[in-house]
Amino acid sequence: MVIKLKEELDVKAILLKSKLNFGVLLAILLFIAIGKSTYPQFTQSVFVSADQLVSDLILVFVAITLGAFIANFAIVMLGCLAAFVVASILVYQGLVFQYLTQEYLVAVLIVVLGFAAIANLYKQYQAPGA
Repeated sequence: MVIKLKEELDVKAILLKSKLNFGVLLAILLFIAIGKSTYPQFTQSVFVSADQLVSDLILVFVAITLGAFIANFAIVMLGCLAAFVVASILVYQGLVFQYLTQEYLVAVLIVVLGFAAIANLYKQYQAPGA
């Protein structure tokens, strides 16, 4: 009885502490669902690019490192969003990165935030002593 109560408290504490991580993952799922119904061409090109990016191990390693070694996931999320906004503005204005597209930038954001959220969840909430 005591063990079951402790496990329930542990699960509740994990869910409360990891709202932002699950929020990011839920936002990715919502992007898929809403994007497929409103603008399927853009969504399809984003996820084709994201599929190709996952095979780029350097990007995946950077995302996992961000999630695993920066304990405050809000900093990771805000930094990724700020880098995305700055890169999007620069690409849109044609100042730098003229070979990049908006679809590619969104794909990079999804891959980095997704892997960082999962790595942060694993690091923060794994069993002690594991």
